[in-house]
Amino acid sequence: MKTIIFSCVIAMAMAAPQFVEPIAILSQSSQMDGANFRYNYETQDGTAVDTVGSASVNGGSNIEGSYRFTAPSGELIEVRYIANENGAQYSSPILPQQVQPIHPVPEHALELIRIAEELRSQGVQWDNQGFRI
Repeated sequence: MKTIIFSCVIAMAMAAPQFVEPIAILSQSSQMDGANFRYNYETQDGTAVDTVGSASVNGGSNIEGSYRFTAPSGELIEVRYIANENGAQYSSPILPQQVQPIHPVPEHALELIRIAEELRSQGVQWDNQGFRI
């Protein structure tokens, strides 16, 4: 019986919420005028956000900005972005980069690409298995 009570007390102690130290906001500003806006903030732990929005030609907002934070490893991560009618584009050293070819494209492959482009310009189509329709 004592073991059960002791186990319950231990379980309750482990389930109790852990105190997390609040993070101070060092600076913060926000300005808004319809689709035109700007907001930014910076916290004590190095997290920062800076975003600017402007009206686009189609009535929406074009948004450009950046954010940074410290990863659990201690590395400072920064991401820059642009979002507009062309979609969203992100840039950061932590994002996967396009693999650069280490060898030139073989001549026969370039010839096959040229033939395929020529056939497409003539209206030729292929199904999802590569057969000509």
